[in-house]
Amino acid sequence: MLLFLIVDFIKNKIKHISILVAFLLVSFKLFSQNQTKTNDTSNLKIEILENIIISETLNKSDFQFMPKVEGATIYAGKKTALIVMDKVQGNVVNNSMRQILSKVAGIHIWESDPSGIQIGIATRGLSPNRSWDFNVRQNGYDISADPYGYPEAYYNPPMQGVQKIEIIRGQGALQYGPQIGGMINYVLKNGSNINRPLEYETQQTFGSKGLVNMYNAIGGKQKKTNYYIFHNYRKGEGWRNNSQFSSNTFFSSITRNINSKISLSGEFLISHSLSQQPGGLTDSLFLVNPQKSLRNRNWFDIKWITPAVTLIYNINNTTQWNTKIFGVIGKRNSVGFMQSILINDSINSSSESYNNRLLNADEYNNWGLESKIISKYKLLSCLNTVVSGIRIFNGQTERNANGKGTTETEYDMFALAPYPQALIFNSNNIALFTENIIHLSPRIFLVPAVRFEFIGGSALGRNGFTQAGNEIIIEKINNRRSFVLGGVGMEYSFKNKTELYLNAAQSYRPIQFTNLLAPTSTDSIDINLADAVGTNWDIGYRGRLENWLQFDISGFILNYNNRIGAISQSTNTYKLITNVGNSMSKGIESYVEIGPVNSLKNDKNIWYKLFVSYSFTQATYLKNHKDALTKGKKVENAPRNIIRTGITFNYKSIVFTTQYNFVDQCYSDANNTINPTANGQTGLIPSYQLIDCYSAIKFKNNFEIKWGINNIFNSKYFTRRSSSYPGPGLLPGDGRTFFITIGIKS
Repeated sequence: MLLFLIVDFIKNKIKHISILVAFLLVSFKLFSQNQTKTNDTSNLKIEILENIIISETLNKSDFQFMPKVEGATIYAGKKTALIVMDKVQGNVVNNSMRQILSKVAGIHIWESDPSGIQIGIATRGLSPNRSWDFNVRQNGYDISADPYGYPEAYYNPPMQGVQKIEIIRGQGALQYGPQIGGMINYVLKNGSNINRPLEYETQQTFGSKGLVNMYNAIGGKQKKTNYYIFHNYRKGEGWRNNSQFSSNTFFSSITRNINSKISLSGEFLISHSLSQQPGGLTDSLFLVNPQKSLRNRNWFDIKWITPAVTLIYNINNTTQWNTKIFGVIGKRNSVGFMQSILINDSINSSSESYNNRLLNADEYNNWGLESKIISKYKLLSCLNTVVSGIRIFNGQTERNANGKGTTETEYDMFALAPYPQALIFNSNNIALFTENIIHLSPRIFLVPAVRFEFIGGSALGRNGFTQAGNEIIIEKINNRRSFVLGGVGMEYSFKNKTELYLNAAQSYRPIQFTNLLAPTSTDSIDINLADAVGTNWDIGYRGRLENWLQFDISGFILNYNNRIGAISQSTNTYKLITNVGNSMSKGIESYVEIGPVNSLKNDKNIWYKLFVSYSFTQATYLKNHKDALTKGKKVENAPRNIIRTGITFNYKSIVFTTQYNFVDQCYSDANNTINPTANGQTGLIPSYQLIDCYSAIKFKNNFEIKWGINNIFNSKYFTRRSSSYPGPGLLPGDGRTFFITIGIKS
């Protein structure tokens, strides 16, 4: 299949990529010159950095900037953030992203999952729905259901097993592909920072509402081999009624340094989570009791497997070749009573049982390859860096939807009749990219980049039954297209270790599977439907001053064009799936951290640090949608102001942190509906304020106790309204909860 795609690409698409070919030829020419002029390169050194923590960063801070070059990736000239997980002072156990990403300005988080299994984040006025406007990765490869046809991140790694989190906004799309929001990469622990044959770590956590979390890991180094294995088990009853959950994750990684130039690593992860979904609420029910649940038969089941192999070949002291082969094998099952919250899920008097539940089952089988070569070369007496790469991807989704389930209350996926929808979606992709750091002087450089994309999508299968019971068979639908994306960044370094950066880059959000094949009874597809496209602009100033101040203050503009949606047509009752309009987001993203500052007595055992992250986002529609007067209205799910601030005190081996969160109000629909509907699915999402606290005590022999309280003042709040899963209705956030962790390393 991959060979067919490559042949088809060369045969039919080459005429579209003359610009990219020219760029690649220039890169190859520079690479060739670099290999032949050995006298010029003998003194050059390329930094081949592994996935290890850089410990000598801003004192004790969990927030860092990405280096200009790491491994086979260029980060220079981009808006970046690096979260060092070992230094995070917050609720890592439950994947509490408002604490973990508190210093990443502008991150909007949906907080409706007490288990932390489903992470929903976004930025710059985009949707947090299962992080689908981010390119979500683990150890550098995709982990979403399908990054092109269905980019929802159902699986997210347990944060206790994560070494660091890398976030790139704007120009990241040119190296990683979709989405418009940028890229987030969870780098798992792999034992690369362990220098002993065996190291053991255990963290046992207990908390409110029956929370139990067990994390156990072993790792080590044996001559030329590093390894790391962890297992995480988590369960709890959840803060709301009918929200119990459990999750199991196992991960193993092994890296073998075959010789001084070649290393080979393999990894395997398997995860299974089962959670009960308490459903949505109306506004009136929420005000009375946000813990209330009117659904006890709704369940969500996720099984995820992610194998990967990485080969790194250090060709010489200036050139590295990095190749990664990866896969995702996943299942997503859901069963429940998904009617409006105004309809009771109660026992039917005539049948003396509950109504039948709705079944939906997806299976994902994705495989891909990404290969990059990075090289350093001299030009005009300056050291420059060029990286070029190729990506090949093939994914298949088998979808069985809208099935008739049982009348039971516990989890089961037993179908009482054939699924009305039995569909197969395929996506494939070939991408080429190149990016170059070109120094104009020792302090200023440009980073031009270009990416060619070929995307194919198809759908076939049964799309329902007629009233007579006959199958509605869909002949294979194909959608193939190709395009070129471009961008450029710039960076100027000042003598005081600060830098000015700016960039402009194109990005895109592919047509989804659901946009290829609409329900035949209600919707139709525009034959001219196109991918949504965006352009990110960033300008900022960041860096460190002495050893007590770190900051990143920037402005951004995001043009989001060809947004896809459904419109009503006056000529018939069908809704048309089409490109409905454009929007613009602009604003400020700022982060400042002071400290650590020693006490007045200049006692190094007593210090404090303070941080503030603030974002202002003005996201508006530029013109009317075809079905609504939206020109000048605010984009939904786009809070204008987000403030997170915190202070940390340290006395010897005791650390205490408190954090304040403020998220402004936002709308749940493009029409900017203020008054909530009776079913709670549409209306204003009010602003809210939360305070969390965290403390840790380290003892001798690597023994540690951590504890924390989330939402200390038990504030009532919600972050989303849903029209379907996991609602429908208003979805409350958690009230006050606590946890305590006992950890040992040996």
